[in-house]
Amino acid sequence: MSVSAILPADHQASPEVEAPPYVTVVLPCYNEQDHVVLELERISAAMDASGYSYELLVIDDKSTDNTLAVLRDVAGKFPHMRLMPFRRNGGSGTARRIGTQEARGKIVVWTDADMTYPNERIPEFVRYLDDNLDVDQVVGARTSEEGTHKWARVPAKWLIRMIAQRLSGTKIPDLNSGLRAFRRDVSLPYLRLLPPGFSCVTTITMAFLSNQHPVDYLPIGYAKRSGTSKFHPFRDARRYILQVLRMVMYFDPLKVLMPVALWIMALGFVKLIADVVRYDFRVTTSTLLAILVGFQIVVLALIGDLVARSRSDT
Repeated sequence: MSVSAILPADHQASPEVEAPPYVTVVLPCYNEQDHVVLELERISAAMDASGYSYELLVIDDKSTDNTLAVLRDVAGKFPHMRLMPFRRNGGSGTARRIGTQEARGKIVVWTDADMTYPNERIPEFVRYLDDNLDVDQVVGARTSEEGTHKWARVPAKWLIRMIAQRLSGTKIPDLNSGLRAFRRDVSLPYLRLLPPGFSCVTTITMAFLSNQHPVDYLPIGYAKRSGTSKFHPFRDARRYILQVLRMVMYFDPLKVLMPVALWIMALGFVKLIADVVRYDFRVTTSTLLAILVGFQIVVLALIGDLVARSRSDT
């Protein structure tokens, strides 16, 4: 999806009449009219007290309520706010991708406008990157789950996180936290990989981990959401799992395909021995098929690995 397809025709990047800010806080908004001003006040107060130069890039994702009108009314109260209204809904992933592309700061912060994340701690995340120059991303690891459909979210997120940890070989306390700070220049090659929905946060985590960009975690609280949740427990869980597999396949296909191939071939050879013993050296079709399928997956894994290593962004 191109930027011009969802930005209003009169949108232009802010002229750089002064030095660019050090931090860009990207804040997607969709139907947040009742509490978005409180979130702006909380973020602005924290950043003003931090001493960091910053911009607050607020993206209205074609809200169907009065969110955009509210943002325009209060724009004068927040001198660091830059409003970017979309002409059509693009999803939180699209908003974060375009926001990061349009960001003027060296450090980009992603968060939500629904009062769930402790946004007053944003300066702490930026300071962590300043104090740890070897870390490229710091993620807020939630210590509790307060979202809707908790009965489905908790086991689904645990399963997805276990899959991601297994495939990435890295401990991941929180795979899909919406509060994070990262170095913009490191993220640029991976922005095109971001899906339009919620799994964009999973994607940016897996992209950094798969390319040996260090990711650290800070424990955070997580409050009950204000307004109506857009998360669908089954549809979005499926998307998260597919996105984890897609990212590992993109950067390291051997991790996904080779274990499957070796298991199929091993079963085929075990059955080959059984056929030789039971059927007087005659081999069944299913045995040959298992060995052949396993071999084909091995070849596919090696070709995929060659393609992954030949790309300039890995």
